[in-house]
Amino acid sequence: MAEPSPPPIQQPQPSLPQPAFVPGGQMVPGQPPPAIPGQGPMDTTPTAPAVDGQTPVVVAVEEKPCETLYIQNLNEKVKPQVLQATLRGLFKSYGDVLDVVAHGNMRMRGQAFVSFDSVDSARKAMKDVQRFPLYSKPMQITFAKTRSDAVVKKLDAESYDQHKQRRDEHKKATRYTNPIKSKFRLKRMAAEMDGGAALPQSKRPAVQMPDEYLPPNKILFLQNLPESVTKDQLMSLFSQYPNLYEVRMIPTKKDIAFVEYVDEGSAGVAKDALHNYKLDGENKIKITFARK
Repeated sequence: MAEPSPPPIQQPQPSLPQPAFVPGGQMVPGQPPPAIPGQGPMDTTPTAPAVDGQTPVVVAVEEKPCETLYIQNLNEKVKPQVLQATLRGLFKSYGDVLDVVAHGNMRMRGQAFVSFDSVDSARKAMKDVQRFPLYSKPMQITFAKTRSDAVVKKLDAESYDQHKQRRDEHKKATRYTNPIKSKFRLKRMAAEMDGGAALPQSKRPAVQMPDEYLPPNKILFLQNLPESVTKDQLMSLFSQYPNLYEVRMIPTKKDIAFVEYVDEGSAGVAKDALHNYKLDGENKIKITFARK
């Protein structure tokens, strides 16, 4: 299946300062881009705790270069297939793009991995494309913590099996520390502890009130009728009690029927008198109030 064709994107210019955003969507050349709301500036250099009266000490942390770039702050409304094609077209000018990975699941939405055939290509791409606005959102780019499968296959094929085994073991070890999975697991445990009260409404078992405990109703529901019973027979039986209004038979199911009285009191009298009555001398008919 052919990859979707993304809209043309203007390539970032490495020789020019990265554009900054101002309210209203305009870019100001030559000015550093502002921090993304709620995330702070991109400088992630850790700072040691300050001592009273002293200047905080800045601790330098060197990021380990890798052939794979980890990209965040991508537009979550763009479909993964379109995003992959767009990223491949954007980064191909910096070297051989071995793989682009973007998922649509909740945990990985807005993120992607782009793998090159060399660290130099990845480093140059990160330098030039850092905070480049893709689909109206400036990208945040760092080196990935580990090599991707595509990189190991291409550059170190002999170690691929070992790499994959190590990655699978890490995935298994961190299965229960994933925050999203932990949230659902805790929710499921809570549901088991309180007998299902925490389950979504659609997943709860349907609890239906027994017919014998239904509230009074002017309509009576008759069950276990002989299949040979007629409407006239039922009219004759229930007309012994005052205020009978109607008898309704079910053509497709002859062992049930509805008997309606003018008021609930009259229906209750007939119910109490005829419940378990043997209409054919053998089978007892069951009479309850109809469900409202």
